[in-house]
Amino acid sequence: MLAVARHQAILDALQRERVVRVSDLAQQLGVSLMTVRRDIEVLEEGGRLERIHGGAKIPGDTSTHEPGFDLKSTQLTAEKRAIAVEAASLVQEGMAVGLSAGTTTWALAKELVSGPQITVVTNSVRIADLFHHAASAGSARYASTVILIGGERTPSDALVGPIATGALKQLHLDVLFLGVHGMDADAGFTTPNLLEAETDRAFVAAARKTVVLADHTKWGLLGISSIASLDEADEVISDSGLGAEAQRILQEQVGRLRLAAV
Repeated sequence: MLAVARHQAILDALQRERVVRVSDLAQQLGVSLMTVRRDIEVLEEGGRLERIHGGAKIPGDTSTHEPGFDLKSTQLTAEKRAIAVEAASLVQEGMAVGLSAGTTTWALAKELVSGPQITVVTNSVRIADLFHHAASAGSARYASTVILIGGERTPSDALVGPIATGALKQLHLDVLFLGVHGMDADAGFTTPNLLEAETDRAFVAAARKTVVLADHTKWGLLGISSIASLDEADEVISDSGLGAEAQRILQEQVGRLRLAAV
């Protein structure tokens, strides 16, 4: 493949996923890791992307950038569904289950609407609507109880702020499934929204068990605010595209790492 074609393929992948890994690109393009690194260097010199550890991201995609729900819900759908299926296996009848806002937790909600009867606590308008419409249509085996906490709405359709945080402080959850913007060895689990970070921290405090749901592209992404350190997660469920170094770090720091096969 000519260099110009490789460069365009890298940029196309970046537009789809916002963050790409050198190893993934090398496999997709059928070239060496060194070739991809050189291509990334050339594209960075031209201002087309920004290098990060092990890959590249869209230039100017800052730690406060918050993509909307509709865009994110069309990205990495196979990975998110695989993660959701794995996560759904942890849910048992009668549980109080927290679902933070996000497209991966939304994918999990789609698996749970016809699952065991549970009580769902969420700050996601989309997730609450999903359970409501499933119950109304009769597609759920029997309806779970859904508690939608209030608050200020974000671009990712999360309800956040002091009202949301105050409500969570009164609740006790068997398990929390937490969606995150990024994962990093030093910063832990992060989000680009300060108020959402505060609300997510209240979710973590309310739960006996915290399970983070994050596809492989979340590794190396940094939001402006940390939700929790890596060792505060009882489990992380990612997908089989997660790099070896990320796996090593997570296996050392979290209670358990699960990799869903895509």
